[in-house]
Amino acid sequence: MAVHEHPQQHTGFHLPARHRTGAAAVPGTSPALAVTSTGARVFAGVRVLTGFIFLWAFLDKAFGWGYATSSGKGWVDGGSPTKGFLSGVSAGPMESTFHSWAGAGWANWLFMLGLLSIGVALTAGVALRFAAVAGTAMMALMWMAEWPPARHGSDGTLSMSSNPLVDYHLLYAAVMIALAVTSAGTVWGLGRIWSRLPVVRDHRWLL
Repeated sequence: MAVHEHPQQHTGFHLPARHRTGAAAVPGTSPALAVTSTGARVFAGVRVLTGFIFLWAFLDKAFGWGYATSSGKGWVDGGSPTKGFLSGVSAGPMESTFHSWAGAGWANWLFMLGLLSIGVALTAGVALRFAAVAGTAMMALMWMAEWPPARHGSDGTLSMSSNPLVDYHLLYAAVMIALAVTSAGTVWGLGRIWSRLPVVRDHRWLL
């Protein structure tokens, strides 16, 4: 007895992800980037955790909660969120440049506003394209400041680099780019509401 196959079984045609059971299409993405409901929740969890990293860094540096920033030395207490890190740069082609930026008012403001805006965007699930661009730029500068390719700093001490190319800064950048291209703010976030705002519909880079 001849078995008649469904045309999809031998033509190579496959339904887009948004038409398959358990898949969730998201605004602003192609069918190829649609993810299953389980995958969407995983991406949402990664998004919230990554956003919290940036938000915590902002709060600790702003108020001196005693982790990376000692109590009484927060930004609100007159401390500088960039002076310690940038003045300690001891390797790389931008060493002297970073030293000149250390503690500058504009550098403090840009750094803190960057941490806050990226953290809020990721946690809320809005403006993920902006967060990816701004976050990648910040991570690139921090990668340059730590300069993983160096085995020793200019003072002769070990750089403590465990990999000459890839470190956590590049990983954070890759994660933020992945969250943006998959519109990961639509689950456990305000991404759907954000995408319907008139200003966002007219300027898709704000997604």
